[in-house]
Amino acid sequence: MTDFTHQTVLLHETVNALVPDDQVPGSGIYVDATFGRGGHSMELLKRLASDARLVVIDKDPQAIAHAQLLSQSDARVTWLHGGFGDLDALLDSAGIGQVQGLMFDLGVSSPQLDQAERGFSFMRDGPLDMRMDTTSGMTAAQWIAHASMEEMREVFKEYGEERFALQVAKAIVARRAERPIERTLELASIVAGAVRTREKGQHPATRTFQAIRIYLNRELEELGSALEAALSRLACGGTLAVISFHSLEDRKVKQFMQRAARPHEAFARLPIRESDLPQPLLSNLKRILPSKQEVEQNPRARSAVLRIAQRTSAPFDGHLMSAGKGVVHRRRSR
Repeated sequence: MTDFTHQTVLLHETVNALVPDDQVPGSGIYVDATFGRGGHSMELLKRLASDARLVVIDKDPQAIAHAQLLSQSDARVTWLHGGFGDLDALLDSAGIGQVQGLMFDLGVSSPQLDQAERGFSFMRDGPLDMRMDTTSGMTAAQWIAHASMEEMREVFKEYGEERFALQVAKAIVARRAERPIERTLELASIVAGAVRTREKGQHPATRTFQAIRIYLNRELEELGSALEAALSRLACGGTLAVISFHSLEDRKVKQFMQRAARPHEAFARLPIRESDLPQPLLSNLKRILPSKQEVEQNPRARSAVLRIAQRTSAPFDGHLMSAGKGVVHRRRSR
C-alpha cells in the first residue's frame, strides 16, 4: 500500500466541535462518514473514552484498507464500506441507532488527487477514471465517450458553474470524433483551449474536472440524503460537523442547516397557530474558516468551510427537504 502525505483540513476545529475540551473523554457512538486516510478519526479517538465507539465510512476501497488497519489496532473502530448517501442503511447494517457526533469531510481527498491513476487531477497524466469507488460505476472516459453535447453542457454548468460549458462540450465532441479521450492531461488540454478566461491562479480545467467528478459520484445527491439521515441519527445534543470545499457543497449545507434551525419560516404566511409550528431541529449554528497559518501550510485548505450545528430534542419525520436530485442526474441511466 503506497503512503501519501495528507494534511487534514480544519482538524482541531472539527474534533473540538464533536468532543469539546470540557467533555473529554467523549462517550457513546461517533461517526466519521468520510474516513479518507483517517486524519479526523485518529485525532477523535484520542478524545474518546475506552468504551466509546467510532464508526468510519468510505466508498473508496483504498480508504477502507486503511480503516481496516485502524480497526485492528483499536477495538473501538468499526469500518463500513459504502457512500455516505447510504448512511441510514449502513448504520442499520451495523446495528447502530442514535449517535453523539457525525462528521463529513466532503469532496476529493489529497491521496486521491495525488495518485495519477485515479484520474482526478488535471495536473498529472493518468487514465480518466474519477470514481470514488473504483469497484463500480462509469468512468469519466466512458461518460465522455457517450454523453451528448447537451448533456455535457448541462453537467459542466450545473456541477462546475462553468461559464464556457457549451464551448467545452463542443470541443470534447469535436476531439472524440477523431479519437477516444482517455487521459487526464488530454482532457485538460482540450478544456484549456475552449475556456477563454479563468480566475487568477485557477487552471482552466478546474471547473470541468470538478463537474465530472461530482456528477459521476453523485456527490450532491448523496449529500442531501446524508444530511437528512444525520437529523434522524443524531441524539439530542449531538453535533453535526460538515467541511465543504466549493460553493455548491457549502450552499447546500448552509441552506439545510438554516431550514432545520428555522423550519417555522416555511409556514410564515399560513394561518397556523404558533403552538402547531414545527420546532427547530438544529441549533447553535457556526461557520469556521481555516486560519491564515493553516492556509499557508496547506494551500488546499484555502476554500474549506466548516459548518457546525447541534441537534435539538425535536422529533424529525424524515421530510425536511428533498434529497437534492440534480436536474441532469436522471440522464445517467444507460
